Amino acid sequence: MTPEDRRETLVEATIPLLLEHGRSVTTKQIADAAGVAEGTIFRVFDSKDDLVTAAVEKALDMEPFLADLQSIDLDQDLRTRLTDLCRHLQERFRGIFLLMTAMGMVGPPKSHQQMEAGRRRAEKIMVAVVEGDADQLTCTPVQLVHMLRMLTFSGTHPHISDGHILTPEQIVGTLLDGVLRKDS
Repeated sequence: MTPEDRRETLVEATIPLLLEHGRSVTTKQIADAAGVAEGTIFRVFDSKDDLVTAAVEKALDMEPFLADLQSIDLDQDLRTRLTDLCRHLQERFRGIFLLMTAMGMVGPPKSHQQMEAGRRRAEKIMVAVVEGDADQLTCTPVQLVHMLRMLTFSGTHPHISDGHILTPEQIVGTLLDGVLRKDS
């Protein structure tokens, strides 16, 4: 196994352990999960902290999320596309919330500044998902995406939502239909 392969194996093995144990994860637990000797960690990383940092950066990597967004079928109706979009956002937010809670983080690591560029790329993809129906909207596609992100963030965050997580269908229904009955 090349050093890069070992590095990737260790990082991948560390992510679920961070979710379970946070910063208290041990190098023995990591080595066992990766199927390597504990000393292997220090041939690839200078310290446990370096490995933990690499694992957090991998867990926060925007590329898989961007690929998920690009997989949305643009031939579907607007409600279905928005629901798919919301589902991907919820998965992303849940993963970040879990990791941040387990690690005792209150914000993204300072070294993760490429997240802003990823966020801009994600917004462009999300706007492209809805802009084909711009003539049906009472707002711009950019505003719709912003509202979707805000409702999804707050409706997915376990503390903001008081533990009553909204489903993608509830979020999209609120955006597209509001909360008034049609006979009102």
